[in-house]
Amino acid sequence: MTIPLIQPFAALRPAAGRGQDVAARPYDVLAFDEAVAGADGRPWSFLHVSRAEIDLAPGADPYADGVYAKAAENLARMVEAGVLIREAGRRYYVWRMTMGEHVQTGIAAAASIPAYESNRIRRHELTRPDKETDRTRQIEAVGAHTGPVLVAYPDDAGVAAVLARVSAGDADLEAVTDDGTRHQIWVVADEATIDDLTRRFEAMDGIYIADGHHRSAAAARVAENRRLADPGQPEGAAWETFLTVCFPASEVVILDYNRVVRDLNGLAPSAFLSMVHTRFVVGETEGPARPPARGMFGMYLGGQWYQLMLKDPPAADAGPVERLDISLLSDRLLTPALGIGDPRLDKRIDFVGGGRGLEALARRVDSGEWAVAFALYPTALADLMAVADAGEVMPPKSTWFEPKLADGLLSLPLD
Repeated sequence: MTIPLIQPFAALRPAAGRGQDVAARPYDVLAFDEAVAGADGRPWSFLHVSRAEIDLAPGADPYADGVYAKAAENLARMVEAGVLIREAGRRYYVWRMTMGEHVQTGIAAAASIPAYESNRIRRHELTRPDKETDRTRQIEAVGAHTGPVLVAYPDDAGVAAVLARVSAGDADLEAVTDDGTRHQIWVVADEATIDDLTRRFEAMDGIYIADGHHRSAAAARVAENRRLADPGQPEGAAWETFLTVCFPASEVVILDYNRVVRDLNGLAPSAFLSMVHTRFVVGETEGPARPPARGMFGMYLGGQWYQLMLKDPPAADAGPVERLDISLLSDRLLTPALGIGDPRLDKRIDFVGGGRGLEALARRVDSGEWAVAFALYPTALADLMAVADAGEVMPPKSTWFEPKLADGLLSLPLD
């Protein structure tokens, strides 16, 4: 039996009226102190599962065995209390996120790990082994995929019509996370509709992981571990899938993902600025320099914002990765002038998601702990898809997606 690209699943989800009690922002966008604050006074917050170290002694190692055991204990407690319930049968779920004026509506599904392994579910980023290991241990400990992977698919009028029809009534689940995002979920139980959605996705050449590369890589590790442990298990087991929410490409929003560098690689600020002038047209700005177009960058140095524009754009025959603004910034400045090597491993560089605003960059530099900050123009989804289609990978932290999916509203049990 071939596992379809996506399929319905029997979710573990909040009982009626408990969505607001459970919903939490994703585990990987919150610092420890933010996770503690997010769970304060909320005994059923899913942060007690996704960030279980908040329930242990201060200073606990977030990767200690006890953290994963506590996560499993907390999830079991939520089930025993009836806060979380298991769906009676296999379903799809229409998931709508509303942040300000932006609305995007997609379908939550179990995605095929064999399709991920064959690159039909396409990725565009390398992952860090330590983060993969963390999520693998979390999945095995709690016996479920609890962090949804955000996936983009080529717009499909038929899928859009189904999602519009299902979401015309009252939602079955609703919650607002503390970043102000409204989440609404409708359960799709009609077998004809389920079959129609499965067929429509099966006809697609591929779909694209947007946010959640470590979660999907960890899911593949879990599947491989189980295949090795018991080669006789039938194809199509739940652990051969992972939790996704698939959105049409036209509705997915990518924000800028910016950089701060800890020092100037031994250069005086004036000497560094002179090096910048050799590769860029440089102009001072009165306030934060948000790049207005591709090939342009903002830079914050010594209390002053600058706007940078490439003097020499990429060649017309440059590959999809070479054309990316972050590749150009790295190749023209971060590596030759500041000595930044592999940004996945180099501790002298850090990343600031666009949702935090350019003011966050200035604060980091003004603190004295960082020397210079760079603001980038957002990567286009079309560029992401071109990189993935070419089987290449983007530099780490090239994209920041908002709004973010919530943890706890839907989980995919492994059994």
